[in-house]
Amino acid sequence: MKKDSTKILLVVLSIIIFLLGFQRRNSEGPNTYYQVYLDDQILGTIKSKEKLESYIDKRGNYIKKQYGVSNVYAPNGLEIRKVTTYDNKISNVKEVYEKLEELKPFTIKGYQFSIKEKDGNSEQIYVTDKDVFSKALESTVVTFVGEDNYKLYINDEQVKIETTGTLIDNVYIDETITIKETNIPISETIYNDVADLSQYLLFGKDNQTKDYTVKLGDTIETVSFNNKINVEEFLIANPEFSSSDNLLYPGQIVSIGVVNPKVSVVVETTTVKDQESKYRVEERKDSNMIIGDEEVLQNGENGLERLTIKTKKINGTTNQVETISKEELRPMTPKIVKVGSKYQTNIGGQYWGWPTESGWVITSNYAWRYSPFSGTREHHRALDISGTGYGSRIYAVNHGTVITAGWHYSYGNYVIINHNNGYYTLYGHMSSLNTRAGATVGRGQVIGYMGATGDATGPHLHLEVWVGGEPWRGGINVNPCRSIFAC
Repeated sequence: MKKDSTKILLVVLSIIIFLLGFQRRNSEGPNTYYQVYLDDQILGTIKSKEKLESYIDKRGNYIKKQYGVSNVYAPNGLEIRKVTTYDNKISNVKEVYEKLEELKPFTIKGYQFSIKEKDGNSEQIYVTDKDVFSKALESTVVTFVGEDNYKLYINDEQVKIETTGTLIDNVYIDETITIKETNIPISETIYNDVADLSQYLLFGKDNQTKDYTVKLGDTIETVSFNNKINVEEFLIANPEFSSSDNLLYPGQIVSIGVVNPKVSVVVETTTVKDQESKYRVEERKDSNMIIGDEEVLQNGENGLERLTIKTKKINGTTNQVETISKEELRPMTPKIVKVGSKYQTNIGGQYWGWPTESGWVITSNYAWRYSPFSGTREHHRALDISGTGYGSRIYAVNHGTVITAGWHYSYGNYVIINHNNGYYTLYGHMSSLNTRAGATVGRGQVIGYMGATGDATGPHLHLEVWVGGEPWRGGINVNPCRSIFAC
């Protein structure tokens, strides 16, 4: 009997304990927690959203030090959802942090600048402060404009042109640049230094700047050419030099850098300059002279013209030149040469005439550059001469035989002359031709007219000189200013 009473008592106690526990659970009610998701993947449930954010910020002290910021934030794609549940199973903040660290980079607040090109492509640049980008962009502009010129332009303090001189009409970036504030993943390249971003905007990600030790006899021009850059690029990489005329000394260390700007700095200018007009060579035929013999009857004298020119440069490379007006200050005196008259010789003489109506208006030299047409790196193997603009006359530089007169996809309307003395000349981008293949032409004879056909950004003559064989067929391309002219 005593055993039965004990069993009954135990059962009653068990029921009471169960009921008390049930009532206690119901009296506590549901709990409010936070579920952590990353790109819709749940990582855990935590008690406090603020504690996770504080933990991320505290653990990110090394990031703050690296970028000079005050706070570090969760990865992009993190979502913390408030939930009400009876489930007491929660995650440790440290565990959730470690999962986040493994899956995606943490972020800092900053700015995203998008540089959109005309072809629709765009590049993003991330900075911690808007001023970093603004100052780096201004530094890039100053590189191509010049600090003094830029200050005068910005402050509207340029001196008006009374006789000759140059005025900056406009300076702008050709791309569309937009900005937005955002959380930047630390896996991105983030700039917080003006000098670093300036270098990137000028030379690109693959900055291939290298040192060069100057040798005896080196000049800025020869060092540039031998290292496949142009003089302007040399001066950008070595700002301590002001012009190509500066002297180098043996053992001096200079920088060789290929400029690859991330933006297009456009500078439009008006220039009034006094320019010599190269004298023409006139021939007087004499039937008593042996063919090919020549006698100077009158020495030539260059004239003087005052030209007003509109120029557009993109990143230091001339993109377009337009002659607005021309005023003759001193007339040109032609050189008169007596030559044999039995028939027109096709053998080039020792005198070389200038190929355009005006003087030495060279818009692009025989040098390494970025092509203003394609934007690719190239060795410009010619002289580009603007002359007096569209439709002006183009002259043969010496006697010879026209071996090509036609159309080329790149040169447009072009002519090649064999001077039968080892030299060949090529004339490109003409608006129209005034000769034909097989014709014998004399020095100073009109062979065509200035144009912009083929791969040309504006009216100019593209003049190439080849020695020892035809262009592309065994000949060697040479610098016109070192072979037939003294530019």
